[in-house]
Amino acid sequence: MPLISRLLNRAVHAGRDWIERTGAIVPGTALADEFGSLGDSSCIAFPPATLMGTRAIHIGVGTLVGRQCTLSVGYGDDDTSLPARGPVIGDRCVIGARTSLTAHESIVVGDDVWLGQDIFVSDASHGYQDPETPIGLQLGEHRPVRIGDGTWIGHGAIVLPGTTIGRNVVVAAGSVVRGDVPDHAVVGGVPARVLRSLVGDEWVSPDGRHPARPVVTPAEVEEFLSAQGS
Repeated sequence: MPLISRLLNRAVHAGRDWIERTGAIVPGTALADEFGSLGDSSCIAFPPATLMGTRAIHIGVGTLVGRQCTLSVGYGDDDTSLPARGPVIGDRCVIGARTSLTAHESIVVGDDVWLGQDIFVSDASHGYQDPETPIGLQLGEHRPVRIGDGTWIGHGAIVLPGTTIGRNVVVAAGSVVRGDVPDHAVVGGVPARVLRSLVGDEWVSPDGRHPARPVVTPAEVEEFLSAQGS
């Protein structure tokens, strides 16, 4: 590659890095002051996708919100009926890129929660009962969402209105979650169901009788690697 092309390439990436660092929303910036609260060492990466109703958005300490995320409250910037606390994100959370948290009443994310990329969480949907009214104009019921401390939600999952997810739960990638999920469970599917849960010090399958085994055991991995080398 010609020297000039190398230099231009380096300059472009250096400029992008500078824009991302400078554009990040962190405590002390003008945009941070518009939030209900934004804790120390927290950061909303640049560029965000949509930030709406920021005065009702609360983020704890040491939380990272990734690029192109949507954090919104209400039905528009001129909505005068915003709740005092729409999305509330706890301490030391990670919200993956392109994730959307759309609140109309309440979405509460606990401490130490990690969300993968492209996740959608909302506390309201649309109705469809009136056949003469466009679906987009039939505003649905507001049903709060709760996500417990220490939970991990995998890439592309959807959390529907009215869902309560317990503590230290794993939600498999691509799942659609609704209803109540107990503490210390692994759930997956569309709709998501409990795949295993912690009973005492043992992970068990839903029937409660048989210990749940890993898909691949360490011995099986060692056997496979040995076979590859032979």
